[in-house]
Amino acid sequence: MESVEELLTLLKLVKKSDTKFVGQNYPSSWGRVFGGQILAQSLHAAYQTVSENRIAHSMHGYFILTGDINLPVIYEVDKIRDGNSFTTRRVVAYQNGKAIFNMAASFQKQETGVDHQIVAPNILPPEVLRSDMQQVESLKDKNPNYYKSLKKAHPKMFDFKPVEIMSHIETKNAIPFSHVWFKTKEKMKIDLPIKQQLLAFSSDINLIMTATKPHREKIRDHPIFVASIDHAIWFHRDFEIDDWLLYAMDSPSASSARGFARGSIFSKSGILIASVTQEGLIRIKR
Repeated sequence: MESVEELLTLLKLVKKSDTKFVGQNYPSSWGRVFGGQILAQSLHAAYQTVSENRIAHSMHGYFILTGDINLPVIYEVDKIRDGNSFTTRRVVAYQNGKAIFNMAASFQKQETGVDHQIVAPNILPPEVLRSDMQQVESLKDKNPNYYKSLKKAHPKMFDFKPVEIMSHIETKNAIPFSHVWFKTKEKMKIDLPIKQQLLAFSSDINLIMTATKPHREKIRDHPIFVASIDHAIWFHRDFEIDDWLLYAMDSPSASSARGFARGSIFSKSGILIASVTQEGLIRIKR
C-alpha cells in the first residue's frame, strides 16, 4: 500500500446492513492485523450510524484476540443511545465468529463553551530533522535483517520525523519520552470524520514503543513481543492531517509485562488536537 487514497479505500467499509459492515486488512509485514486499522475502521463503522451533525469526541477500544490478516473483519454496531447532544455507539469486530476487538465511541453536536489547553513542547521543527527511514539507514550494515524488517513495515502513506533517536533503533536506556512529527504525504481535502479515522490509524504507530525506552539495553540482547491491549483517543479540535502534527509521547509506567503510554497531538502552530492513551503487552522472548 503506497498512497493515502489506497488507505482511504481500505478504511471505507462495505455496508451489509444498517449496523453491519465488512472491511479488508492493511498488508502489515508482521502478519497480524494492524491495531491502527481496526481503530480506524471501527470508527468508520460507528460514523455510518450517526447523524451528520455529530462528530466523534472520544473512542475507547480493547484488543481481544490477534486478528488474522487473511480474513475480512466484520464490524457490528450497537446503537446504544441517541440523545439531544450526544450519541453513543458500541462496535464489535469479529473474525470466524469470535470477537477480536470492541470499542465504545461518543459523538457530540457542535457546541461552544470554555476553552483552554496545555502548551506544546518547545522542540526542533520538522524541517531540520531526519526522517525515520533516514535514521534507519544506520542499521543497513550493522543489522541488515532488522533494517529490512523496519523498511518493510514502514507505512508509506505517512512522513515521520522523530526528534530523538527513534525508539525502535535506540540501543541505550533513555527516559520514556519521545516526540515525532508526522503527516500524510499527499495533500487532500477531506471532512473531519475522515481525518479522525486517519489519525486513529496513525495514533497506533510509535506510541507503545515509548514504554521500551528505559529498557533498550535489555531489549538489545533479548527480542520482545509487543501487542496493543487497549487504546483510547479524545478528539479536541479540528485539524489538517496533511500538515505536520507533533506526537508528544511519554510512558509513566511499565510493569507485569505491560507498558502504558500517553500522547498529546499538536498542530504545527501548537494547537492541541487530540489526546491518546495506550496499554500494550511487552513480553521479553526467551
